[in-house]
Amino acid sequence: MTEQHIDATPQPLQKTISLDTPVTRGKEKITTVTLCKPQSGALRGTRLQALMDMDVNAMMTVIPRISLPALQAHEIAEMDPADLLSLSVEVVTFLLPKSALSDFPTA
Repeated sequence: MTEQHIDATPQPLQKTISLDTPVTRGKEKITTVTLCKPQSGALRGTRLQALMDMDVNAMMTVIPRISLPALQAHEIAEMDPADLLSLSVEVVTFLLPKSALSDFPTA
């Protein structure tokens, strides 16, 4: 038997997302959010299946732990749904194994 080698593209440890609708924090407008790849500890209090389903409550738990600037739960609750979806897609992408990512188109 021959060993298969999957040449998967390295997964980035951070991803910056431009928001369609800026988040207002005091006088500051947040127009971009950087998400860091979560370690297992950042996922505590959630279920992996809920994250893979992009459950809003699960995302509201994890995104504040991995976002720069750190978004608060109430900011996520008031966020444009399109922006929440963009952030959620990146969270799910971080959770996928490298072998699964090799089948995804690259931007």
